[in-house]
Amino acid sequence: MARLLVVDHQQAVRTALAVLLELHGIDCFEVSSPEQALDLIRREDVGVVIQDMNFSKDTTSGAEGTALFRAIRALDPDLPVILVTAWTSLEHAVALVKEGAADYLAKPWDDQKLVLSVQNLLGLREARFDARRLERRDTLAREEVARRHQLCGLVYESRAMHEVVALAAAVAPSDAAVLISGPNGSGKEKLAEIVQANSRRADKPFVSVNAGGLPDQLLEAELFGAEPGAYTGATKLRIGRFESAHGGTLFLDELGNLSLTGQMKLLRVLQTGEFQRLGSSTTRRADVRLISATNADLKAEIAANRFREDLYFRLNVIELNVPPLVSRQEDIVLLARHFLARHAAGRGLDFAPETLAALEQHDWPGNVRELDNRIQRAVLVCDGGAILPGHLGLGARPVTGASAAVVAAPPASTPEPSSRPASAPSAGANALEEAERAVVESALARASGVVSRAAAELGLSRQALYRRMDRLGIAIERRVR
Repeated sequence: MARLLVVDHQQAVRTALAVLLELHGIDCFEVSSPEQALDLIRREDVGVVIQDMNFSKDTTSGAEGTALFRAIRALDPDLPVILVTAWTSLEHAVALVKEGAADYLAKPWDDQKLVLSVQNLLGLREARFDARRLERRDTLAREEVARRHQLCGLVYESRAMHEVVALAAAVAPSDAAVLISGPNGSGKEKLAEIVQANSRRADKPFVSVNAGGLPDQLLEAELFGAEPGAYTGATKLRIGRFESAHGGTLFLDELGNLSLTGQMKLLRVLQTGEFQRLGSSTTRRADVRLISATNADLKAEIAANRFREDLYFRLNVIELNVPPLVSRQEDIVLLARHFLARHAAGRGLDFAPETLAALEQHDWPGNVRELDNRIQRAVLVCDGGAILPGHLGLGARPVTGASAAVVAAPPASTPEPSSRPASAPSAGANALEEAERAVVESALARASGVVSRAAAELGLSRQALYRRMDRLGIAIERRVR
């Protein structure tokens, strides 16, 4: 586990802090100067820094501590730093907290508060490292799948989507029937293309048909073909989709909307591998790999006698379930930038920070298709510069769950929140902050929303906890016991 670094020019202070923390199972490094501290951070695994604000004799300006803090941030922006303040350096410490310092403590410090703060920060540091290791592992896995397989231009970053894509690529070489389930607009047809592109039929036809959009009287002609004169208006030979897909792949979309009559006709050809054109007595065969897709719950449809169970098992040898976009938060901004590049090539448009936030907060009932349409709309109505939330045409999103609670207003003496500019979160930002958010929310819950009580438990000042809540977007509501 990472160790704590104490930086103070006074031996007595270093010894007191080291003894206190080691009594609680926290190993410490001790150095007396900023130069030694920076050198040790470069060489060793440091999890938290406790640093003084002054290192030269008779100096109280805090300038040395400010320089050290900024040098540490340059080396490792995520390394938590606790500032130990005295005299006039308090104002510098407050300013540095706005720049990202974890907390500040006045001399003489409160032992219990200090130990709790260090334990909390070390745990969060370890959780962040674990999250980064998982993120790196996921990145390598995505890169390996993209290197070995044709992904047909699919854009994604989420682990949920990666699992589906990896399974699609793995089963593609077989001829097993594949059923792709998922909500409308989530990318089921793109997944079918990936299966085809990585199969032994990649250079053969890929024929798509909306099975649920065909009336019964046209279904046979569409799927199996028709001879001239087979029905009114049939003046020439019609080649059916099965025949057109011979040697390749037939993609049946909207399968759940297929009538029972249509299901029976489809089952018959799947069972025998044979079909006849409408108006012909000649039996034909087609070598076709079948992929079907639906947004319906076919098991529920079977229970309601609206879908044939025997057809379901014929089609569902391998099931690929595409998750809705709202459950793939890492993909939203990535896809939005992809669509922006497509629709606004050469225009120099970009998203305003508040637009990125609006994209991530929307529920996306229409999934990827809706996102594509919203970006296209924004490009059309934006008159240049940054795309603003209003350009997307999103309605107000109802607030639910924990985010519906009212945030307790900070007292008037609370320092202002961080002045760091808002920016788009990185792909792994949610994962990296999840552990910290869980710790803070758990403490607030145990304290029934009393910020001062939660801050004491975490070993933070009340102001520091308010700042952390603001940064993490944590909302609370007071509960009266």
